[in-house]
Parts: sequence; C-alpha cells; structure tokens
Amino acid sequence: MSSKRNILERIRANKPGPRPLPALPPDPLAGAQEQWEATFRAVLAASKTTFITTADLPSYVRGFEDKTIVSTVAGVPGNLDPHSIADPLQLAGVELAVLHARIGVAENGAMWVSESEAVHRVLPFITQHLILVVKRDDLVGTMHEAYRAIDIQETGFGVFIAGPSKTADIEQSLVIGAHGPRSLLVCLD
Repeated sequence: MSSKRNILERIRANKPGPRPLPALPPDPLAGAQEQWEATFRAVLAASKTTFITTADLPSYVRGFEDKTIVSTVAGVPGNLDPHSIADPLQLAGVELAVLHARIGVAENGAMWVSESEAVHRVLPFITQHLILVVKRDDLVGTMHEAYRAIDIQETGFGVFIAGPSKTADIEQSLVIGAHGPRSLLVCLD
C-alpha cells in the first residue's frame, strides 16, 4: 500500500461524526420595529445617502426636468418609459431613476430592488442619481429577516443597494459613482 493511500485510509477511519448546525443567534433588532427607522437612517447617512420626504419628492424630480428621468413610481413623472426600451444600453443617458424598493434593512441600510421595479437590471447602476422609495412598513431589522421576506419566484432578479457607489482603490482616493450612481436619495413613504 502506498503512503498516500495509507494516510487517506487513516483519515477516513478517524473522520468525526456528524454535528448539528449551530442555531442562528437571535436577530438583534427583532421585534424592535420602532428602532428600525432610526437605525436605517443612521446607517445610510454614514454612507452619504440623503433622505427626502414624500412631499418634497415631486419638486426634487422637477429639478431634473431638462434631463432624462425614468420613474416606475406612481405619481412621480419621468420623461422616459423604461418599458419602451428594447436595448438596456439606451439607458446610458439616464440622469435620474426613481424606483420602489421592496425591503429596507435596518442593520446595514440595504434595500431590495427587484427586476419588477427596475424593469431593466442595469437601471439602478447606469443612472447618475438614484431615488429609492421604501415603505416604512417594509423595513426589517436584519438581513436574515429580509431573506425570509424575499420571494424570488415572484420577483426574479433582485439586488440589495446600500448607498451610492464608491471606491478608494485607485491611488487611495475616494471616487463616488465609480460603478453605479453618484448619489442615492431615500424616500420613506
């Protein structure tokens, strides 16, 4: 018998028995819905995200009226219908996108945007400025809760977005909008 085979047989003979998986720790924010909004705001503010009120949303969008605006939010007008676009590369000139987020996560500020809301997967990344509208009732405490709430069969593709795009990889200098929108505004509805 070769040394290799001898070693492998000894390893197999001394293989430990199966162990149960550890239980997940309790969600630190579970059941504290009144704290979720404050935590959500604080986490996003740290990543240079701005909040806007529902009342201020239409006037903010009007400030972009001479630019290309895509909106899938009822009551917020856009001047480019994403359903009329066949080739997603036609979205390259979008200055502002206004989309719904299905879920907001308090612990890290991530918001789930599915293909249903974005219409084209590239839209939240190719736009220069992004506004996500999240219902307060759709805030959850942790990513564990968010994943339990997502029905991928219903939404298909989706992505968590947690602030404007930024990197400091190039010559140690911070670049905002490196591979996504330069700004993110959140509107809690």
